[in-house]
Amino acid sequence: MSRQLKLGAFLMATGHHVAAWRHPDVPANAGLDFAHYKRLAQIAEAAKFDTLFVADSVAAPTQDIASRMARSDHFEPLTLLSALSAVTEHIGLIATATTSYNEPYHVARKFASLDHLSGGRAGWNLVTSDNAAEAQNFGRDEHIGHVERYSRAREFHQVVTGLWDSWQDDAFIRDKVTGAYYDPEKLHVLDHVGEHFRVKGPLNVARSPQGQPVIVQAGSSETGRELAAQTAEVVFTAQTSLASAQAFYADLKGRLPKYGRSADSLKIMPGVFVVVGQTEAEAQEKCETFQQLVEPEVGIALLGRMLGNFDLSKYPLDGPLPELPLTDSGQQSRQKLLTELAGREHLTLAELGRRIAGGRGHYSVVGTPAQIADRLQEWFEQGAADGFNVLVPHLPGGLEDFANGVVPELQRRGLFRTEYEGRTLRQNLGLARPGNRFA
Repeated sequence: MSRQLKLGAFLMATGHHVAAWRHPDVPANAGLDFAHYKRLAQIAEAAKFDTLFVADSVAAPTQDIASRMARSDHFEPLTLLSALSAVTEHIGLIATATTSYNEPYHVARKFASLDHLSGGRAGWNLVTSDNAAEAQNFGRDEHIGHVERYSRAREFHQVVTGLWDSWQDDAFIRDKVTGAYYDPEKLHVLDHVGEHFRVKGPLNVARSPQGQPVIVQAGSSETGRELAAQTAEVVFTAQTSLASAQAFYADLKGRLPKYGRSADSLKIMPGVFVVVGQTEAEAQEKCETFQQLVEPEVGIALLGRMLGNFDLSKYPLDGPLPELPLTDSGQQSRQKLLTELAGREHLTLAELGRRIAGGRGHYSVVGTPAQIADRLQEWFEQGAADGFNVLVPHLPGGLEDFANGVVPELQRRGLFRTEYEGRTLRQNLGLARPGNRFA
């Protein structure tokens, strides 16, 4: 079979457009409506998506403008995905959990449990937190700096994956006749002592169906790329053009050999914001409907968050993006991307805020199923992507548009599966099942 692309459904309550919650076709209470998420999961699974992806933050936005945005109430992702595992059979379940404000034992235990509950469909999106407000929920006055966050993340990953290997695959005998519940020779105590963590182990969850849940990352800074090359199996990234996506793809794949890894061991899936219409005019009209709902102050607040937690409210809306220091608390790669976009297209602050209201800096395609498939095929075949993390403006309608229009077009071109290859996320992504390091 020829190479086929991978698809992730990036779910964000009411949708990715910051004003989606105001649209009449969108349930405003979607963030805490399990029936809504169940419907989304089943739409994506029927379309043979590889994964559902749920991002997270451990702080609620509470600045004045936050009261105009649907970003302050939503399920905790692992709880949600555990529930969704019971109403799905094949689709992968990826959740974000920060290494900055968690402990490795908790994360290892929860994701191993999700892998068991789902029959081998769990993935952990390892992030270092780009929301400075999270610090004050965990006994800190200030957010952890960029360098320390990544140092902690690297050791955090080491501990979690070590805990996942606490038991060999066949350690638990559970022999009622002999009375042997597990084979002590197949138990491995981690006994980790490092700069950031001291963790004895073992994990009190048997080795999971995938051996280890899939490791996902989204960092695109220099430090983030190096961590991804060393540890990640899937990378989500924001790229605004084919050329930048190709450069990122080549750079990251080129780092793998020094860690003894093959190119196929890492799947790069850029985010793509899509608005689908039966005609291009219809798609543009849909997009403009959402754009008309964006209040300028909301767009500016979202922009400040994306640039690295800056308050832009004191700057003129019709002026240029001000020169900002390199963020130490936010995403340095996203700051660079948006600053370059503003300069390249000479956008005012208000224009840039409106531009990112849907895709938040991700590549955007507005058009017919064939036009969208053309762009995805181009990126996939020209060394820019192994697949895509799909962002839609509103839910459930935007996901239905993609599933009913773009997916069949990709299937007709032989670019996307018509049936799942296996039952685990690793099998469907084409990733090897890791052996136990202690065996």
